[in-house]
Amino acid sequence: MKTFTRTALVSAVAALFATTLTSSIASAAPAYAITDLGTLGGTTSQAVAINATGQATGWSYNGGGAQRAFLYSGSTMTALSTLGGTTSQANAINDSGQVVGGSDIAGDVVYRAFFYNGSTMTDLGTLGGTNSAAWGINATGQIVGLADISTSSSTYHAFLSVGSTLTDLSTLGGTNSVAYGINAAGQVVGYSLTASDAAWHAFIHSGSTMVDLGTLGGTNSKANFISAAGQIVGLADVTGDAATHGFLHTGSTMLDLGTLGGTGSNAYSVNAAGQVVGVSDIAGDAETRAFLYSGSTMTDLNTLIATGSGWTLTDATSINASGQIAGSGTVGGQYHGYLLTPIPEPTSLSLLATGSLLLLGRKRPARR
Repeated sequence: MKTFTRTALVSAVAALFATTLTSSIASAAPAYAITDLGTLGGTTSQAVAINATGQATGWSYNGGGAQRAFLYSGSTMTALSTLGGTTSQANAINDSGQVVGGSDIAGDVVYRAFFYNGSTMTDLGTLGGTNSAAWGINATGQIVGLADISTSSSTYHAFLSVGSTLTDLSTLGGTNSVAYGINAAGQVVGYSLTASDAAWHAFIHSGSTMVDLGTLGGTNSKANFISAAGQIVGLADVTGDAATHGFLHTGSTMLDLGTLGGTGSNAYSVNAAGQVVGVSDIAGDAETRAFLYSGSTMTDLNTLIATGSGWTLTDATSINASGQIAGSGTVGGQYHGYLLTPIPEPTSLSLLATGSLLLLGRKRPARR
């Protein structure tokens, strides 16, 4: 029979203790702490973007029932006002805290893209038409969106704004286009009608060229965001147009991210680590849930927060390099924006040390 010294026995039991405790913590502990961003006085808010420092932006109803863009910083939600009209909506934020979106102007008959620099909201104008909206901004303040190109038609094109100049990025051969995201390198993504307006296709615009990213085998696609590394996320029809799935495009490959058991999904954002967030139908397609796609697995974010939190996370719209996630869900019967912050996991080494100390601290039984 094999015999063990006390030291060997302690080490063996401590290792078992550490393995069991690690497994228990991994299966029971939440991976994220959740922060309710609140509202501007109404009952509804939606968080759409987060920057590297954890500032978030989106829109909320105020106490008077008007929709307003907001900036959430620290623990405070601040209204960004409007361009003179009733409503405004923020769509993106960069690491400097600069925000872009769209707002009614005086009289509420025209909607314009805006740039907010921390104190002032500026009208970005159009490409010659009446209306515009901004959807993305990078670290250097380059802004993208869509704008009418003529007052006599409803045609709109993707634009790139540098300084006070809006540049028309044209289309993939069709009538209209929209730019949704831009990275530090100035690469722009969005979607455009193809020739003869046959379909909507995701595009990347780099330099002076707009390139069609294709689909997942179906008719249409749309790009929502591009990371600093050039990873692109969005949604696309699958073969036969039976469903629309979120995708991750890397290099020349468009990867189908699947769903959480339902028919459709949409990928909104990707960080430097390749983590993707978005929204997916669940089995039966009765409801949607926020997801995190990491490695090769799509996980319902509701399974990664504390049980009994009261939250149902319905969508996740933005993720930063630290893994913080912004999105929206229901809590207390209201729809609110949220911020998820990763909870550091205990290391196996610290658990092993804890187990060993517990065992070594026990007194030996007295000899008879």
